[in-house]
Amino acid sequence: MNRVSDTPRKIPATAGETTAEHPWPVRLLSSKLTDYVARSPAVWVEGQVVQLTRRPGQTTCYLTLRDPDVDLSFSVSTHVRVLDALPTPLRDGSRVVMRARAQLYPRRGSLSLFAEQIRPVGVGELLAQLEHLRRLLAAEGLFAASRKRALPFLPRTVGLICGRASAAERDVVENARRRWPAVRFDIRAVAVQGPKAVEDVVGALRALEADPDVDVIVIARGGGSVEDLLPFSNEALLRVVSACRTPIVSAIGHEVDKPLLDDVADLAASTPTDAAKRIVPDVEAELDGIRQTRLRARNALRARILGELGTVAALRSRPVLADPHRLLTAQADLVAGQRERAARALRNRLSHAHQDVDHLRQRVRALSPMQTMARGYAVVQLADGQVVRSPAQAPAGEPLRVRVHEGEFAARVTTPADNTP
Repeated sequence: MNRVSDTPRKIPATAGETTAEHPWPVRLLSSKLTDYVARSPAVWVEGQVVQLTRRPGQTTCYLTLRDPDVDLSFSVSTHVRVLDALPTPLRDGSRVVMRARAQLYPRRGSLSLFAEQIRPVGVGELLAQLEHLRRLLAAEGLFAASRKRALPFLPRTVGLICGRASAAERDVVENARRRWPAVRFDIRAVAVQGPKAVEDVVGALRALEADPDVDVIVIARGGGSVEDLLPFSNEALLRVVSACRTPIVSAIGHEVDKPLLDDVADLAASTPTDAAKRIVPDVEAELDGIRQTRLRARNALRARILGELGTVAALRSRPVLADPHRLLTAQADLVAGQRERAARALRNRLSHAHQDVDHLRQRVRALSPMQTMARGYAVVQLADGQVVRSPAQAPAGEPLRVRVHEGEFAARVTTPADNTP
């Protein structure tokens, strides 16, 4: 049988001495953390006031201090005299700095702050913070013109982020439909002022970005003070806008209102009405443009046809087309002249050739034996055609042929040849 030891368990003095065999009990850890937090110095912290609760008759009031850039908040308690010392009443959404001490409540296991002083952040401080954030984002390239995306000519669906039943919604929708009646909207009504504004706008923006039918997103709000428009200069919202692939149109306030969203968005409209004019074309202007284009095309075509007709008329008026045979006649005359010159040259050549032949004939005739025979001479030949040059060649009885100038006749040798010279 096991027996529990009566020796008290040794509790480690420091956290580093604890082991699995010698742990701290929860109460001791809570006590040590409470002492540690209580010894921590007071700190000045900045944030946004939400859920301010002040009950009549109570000396302590409660609020939540929220970081507007991330989803993080602290519960804060303070004495009512701290709030009464403020120049203006504190309200939800106010930006403040406070000097506070951390408090740990062991029984609830919660950490909160106790505010000893609270100071509202003035407009000057807000503007200085905005200018610092503007320089920071500009240095990162979030305002660069190369990042700006062009708006589609005619979006299938326009995403609209605005307040519920707000004048900004009415201005965008009515003016857009007046310009292009068939335009479709996907409207996301959200808080555009106060502590939930950034969270609501970011959620609506991501939902519209995920919709493939939404071709452009408009973030619209009416005018207001610098504090009212702070959500649209929130760094977290601006980085979400810069990461969107869908073109974003900023339509916040009036022309004098310049939240940082105007610099990050792809297009900054001066007012919600101006945004409506930018996101859709004017159907009447487009129809008029089509009519003007058709008129210019018709006039250009008419001028082109008239110019071509003039060119054809000028070509037809030329002599070669007015009398098509003229060119052939000129060429025929040229050919006839060439033929005449060729015939004349040929005749001259033939005449010269005839003269040359006559001269040659006369020369040949002068040298011909026939010319000699014309003077009474004759050529005597034997029967085999051999010319008789000596009487010895023609013995008695030898038949001969005698050629004279006008012919020939046969003869026979009757007497022997006399060889006497």
